Amino acid sequence: MANHAAPRITLHPHTRRVCIYHGDTLLADTCDALELREKGYPQRQYLPQPDVDMSKLTVSTTVTHCPFKGDSTYYSLPDLPDIAWSYENPIDEMQEIAGRVAFDANKVREVVE
Repeated sequence: MANHAAPRITLHPHTRRVCIYHGDTLLADTCDALELREKGYPQRQYLPQPDVDMSKLTVSTTVTHCPFKGDSTYYSLPDLPDIAWSYENPIDEMQEIAGRVAFDANKVREVVE
């Protein structure tokens, strides 16, 4: 009998409404989130870029590399650096998160209805 390890990352589409706030400012609102679950990390909601108010965010100088997702681009608010990130060209196995934005739940308020 083969012993198959559970995958490190799993993706879970859902249709619950997800809203992201900084204070009273709405940054994102979608019913098309993709929940990414990665061992050792909190669950993250990846939101389609068209459902994020990108006009409020600026591209940060921060760039990171994840061997399981690829290279990320970070976004900031004028008073809050690196509150969100995206993988524009993720590795082949993570193409579903391409063009989606995830927010740092420690820096914003995430409401999942």
